[in-house]
Amino acid sequence: MKGIILCKFSAVIWLLFICFQVSGQGRAGRAKARPNVIIILTDDMGVGDVGAFGGRLVPTPNIDRLAASGLKLTQYYSGAPICSPSRASILTGMQPGKWNFATYLDKKSHNRDAEQIDFLTPEAPSMGRFFKNAGYATGHFGKWHMGGGRDVTDAPKFDQYGFDEHASTYESPEPDPALTATNWIWSDKDSVKRWDRTAYFVDKTLDFMGRHKDQPCFVNLWPDEVHTPWVPKPEAGETPLKPQEEAAFKRVLIEYDIQIGRLIDGLKERGLFDNTIIIFTSDNGALPTFGGSRSGKFRGSKLSLYEGGIRMPFIVTWPGHITAGQTDERSELHATDLLPTLTKLAGISLPATYKSDGLDRSAVLLGKSSLRKKEMYWEYGRNTIAYAYPKPPHKSPQLAIRSGEWKLLMNNDGSNAELYNILKDPAETQNLAADQVRKKEELSQKLLTWWKSLPRLGA
Repeated sequence: MKGIILCKFSAVIWLLFICFQVSGQGRAGRAKARPNVIIILTDDMGVGDVGAFGGRLVPTPNIDRLAASGLKLTQYYSGAPICSPSRASILTGMQPGKWNFATYLDKKSHNRDAEQIDFLTPEAPSMGRFFKNAGYATGHFGKWHMGGGRDVTDAPKFDQYGFDEHASTYESPEPDPALTATNWIWSDKDSVKRWDRTAYFVDKTLDFMGRHKDQPCFVNLWPDEVHTPWVPKPEAGETPLKPQEEAAFKRVLIEYDIQIGRLIDGLKERGLFDNTIIIFTSDNGALPTFGGSRSGKFRGSKLSLYEGGIRMPFIVTWPGHITAGQTDERSELHATDLLPTLTKLAGISLPATYKSDGLDRSAVLLGKSSLRKKEMYWEYGRNTIAYAYPKPPHKSPQLAIRSGEWKLLMNNDGSNAELYNILKDPAETQNLAADQVRKKEELSQKLLTWWKSLPRLGA
């Protein structure tokens, strides 16, 4: 009798053991199945730079290949028309003005003149931190420009924003020595030459993800090669190209496209591509635009709140989840939407205390087109001291709002209002402010209310 009881007891224990094993494997499988995420944030790339968006300057077959494997959005907007606030909007999922970002970070004196902070406080929300706290390995490879460099020596380190590993440029709290032999953005003395930077960051990304195959990865891949100065690899016997001329830019863009191809192929070789969400976009518009060609059909450039400064190429891929070869020309998406959207796709719950200015637009990325039921706001120019560019006709008023089909621009004193039906007139050629007075007044009131709600340094 005892033997029978013992056998039954052993069988129960064995069944429990099997259940725990299966359950554990299930949890491990689910954890491993969580998607990797890579945000490729190109520096100063206009819509007209990409073949898949109608660009004709040079072929971009690898970026186009990425587009063909996923979804293109033609109404994606950056958070600002210049790098530092644009990057802060992505990292925090909030309007950059709420953290006192208004233009690019520079010396402390410049930052004071521009009425902005010296660095992003680590108390701000961080997409890197949210992913890290959810069990992701996190890396930042490329430009940062949210604090550090020049005479700002007290900027927080990368780990305070939630990044396990990093390799960054001069404009960061921890510049990579291979990229910063001298105290400046680039130098002939750098061991990694200017023309090899994107390859270096791609290698860092692939190595990082290869070492964390059993853990989901979140990576900022933020190359700066498309930003001036353009320094292509010198060819034997050639006279060096000037770092602002179109011929130099074209060579740099060709090389950049090659490196995007290396990233795609490297992920596929490592068996990582199919379970990786890749976002490809730009921080702000192009400058110079070479007669507007780099801005596509849009008016304006970097430093401008016209569409050419804030409406960016946007590609997202995730095989098996995002249908290949699709284009969404209806859905608006804002940079602040990326944090709530990507965390939702990764199954990450955000803290109840976190209040994003963005929306969860995961359904849009998964193929369900929809209008964005929330206004989008921008500022560029808190005063007349630090915001002299670009020159007319690309220089815009200081503030902008997009509300459905309408876009209003005006100065922060209420002057110089310009109203456009952005769906019918994406090139912003017909100012309807005098004809649509009620709409102009409605949006002016919303825009000024938003502007006055932003914090001010020293206030």
